[in-house]
Amino acid sequence: MKENKRKHSPLFKARVALEALKGKETTAQLASRFEVHPGQIRIWKKYLVDGVASVFGNAPNHRKEDDAKLVAQLYQQVGQLKDERCFLKGSLDR
Repeated sequence: MKENKRKHSPLFKARVALEALKGKETTAQLASRFEVHPGQIRIWKKYLVDGVASVFGNAPNHRKEDDAKLVAQLYQQVGQLKDERCFLKGSLDR
């Protein structure tokens, strides 16, 4: 039977990642102590290192750019669907 996935709080993840950054213990030791997979600790550590600049507001905000692109793409799809609807409605009215 498959085990249920445990959901760790952001605070727990941050604490484990900070311990990994300190380097006082190996990843295997931390994994044993916190009862998580060593690969998961590496992932959390990478997220912490990659995202630390955003704490100080100096990281480029790629999410806003991605959101703007998505909004533009959705508006384009809405316009296309409106055109198709009008075309089909005109075909049915004949």
